[in-house]
Amino acid sequence: MPGLPTLPFLVLSVLLFVVSRISAKQQEILQSGGEDKEHGKKEPDLETPEEVQSLLPLDVLELEVGYGLIPLVDEEQNGNLLARIRSIRRQFALDMGVIIPSLHLRDNLQLRPGQYVVLIKGNEVASAEILIDHFLAMDPGDAKHRIQGVETREPAFNLPALWVPAQHKDEAMLAGYTVVDPSTVIATHLTEVFKRHLPEFLGRQEVQTLLDNLAKRAPKAVEDLVPGAMTIGGVQKVLQNLVKEGVSIRDLLTVVETMADYGSSIKDPDQLTEYVRSRMGRTIVKPYLTSDGTLPIFNLTPKVEGAIQESVRQTDRGTYLAMEPGLAQRIIQAIQRALDKALLSDGQPVLLTTPLVRPHMAQLLSRFIPNLPVVSQAEIPPEIKLQSLANIGLSNAG
Repeated sequence: MPGLPTLPFLVLSVLLFVVSRISAKQQEILQSGGEDKEHGKKEPDLETPEEVQSLLPLDVLELEVGYGLIPLVDEEQNGNLLARIRSIRRQFALDMGVIIPSLHLRDNLQLRPGQYVVLIKGNEVASAEILIDHFLAMDPGDAKHRIQGVETREPAFNLPALWVPAQHKDEAMLAGYTVVDPSTVIATHLTEVFKRHLPEFLGRQEVQTLLDNLAKRAPKAVEDLVPGAMTIGGVQKVLQNLVKEGVSIRDLLTVVETMADYGSSIKDPDQLTEYVRSRMGRTIVKPYLTSDGTLPIFNLTPKVEGAIQESVRQTDRGTYLAMEPGLAQRIIQAIQRALDKALLSDGQPVLLTTPLVRPHMAQLLSRFIPNLPVVSQAEIPPEIKLQSLANIGLSNAG
């Protein structure tokens, strides 16, 4: 407008611009019905399939610890438990030929301060509690005198023990007790848990990895086995059978060659396992020999052998033992009584059977006398001397 100053018009125009922008924004929000706000609330639920799938895999092996045990696993606080676990995994690879999965470690505030839990594929398989700032003292049987401490059970073998304060450690050792620190207690327990569940660490993928490693130095042997004679699933079952009874599969080449020889005609994994065991006789009996190379044995009488053979049933899926429970209990009692009477300075007694009876006897004893190995006559190398400790008959049972 002519005659009016420019400055008031500029201020007025700026105010009109601001008001128009605010009005437009409010109208936009009203038309959308608050969609931006609702979208902000729902955003966490709209995860992509990739993000959800990443939550599905389970850790094969986990160790949960209470907050009081964190110093044992924290290497910055001079904790040595992780180093011990790494050593255990290396030892299993050397002794058994099986790679223990990596242990996923986490703290769990729901546990008691000194408690720890071992999980396999999300399921608890072992648990125990450590008394923090104490040592575990066990009487080997010749302690000079009893010491004071908190009574407990050693978790790996369920033996009676005492928790003694750190300041009484030397006193317990002088009294003749075996004294171990908390890290050793946990490491020993983990070792026994790994032994009991070793077959679970041999999945199809793990078996394929073992075969791939063997194929680098013996490709023809692996090729003849898979897919030549057997499937990965069949190989897995045989390897699981072997490690379940403490047989090392580090000599995988012998195992693979034996399965390749018989796998085309024999499909029963239990029967194939017996053929593999007969080829691995020296490996099987070596841990049980005395210092002079003698193998201490228990024999089954012909009557007991016959009773077991008569109880074996054959099906399309293999064989199984269908023994009358009372008879099975009498045989187990007879073996246990003979084992209690056997006094050896070294060596581990084994139960010697015929090849037909061996797998069924081993399965029967695995629940009641798991520490007694069962070997067949076909697994004894000719140069091994035998020492008969007892003949197991039904008359031995109480």
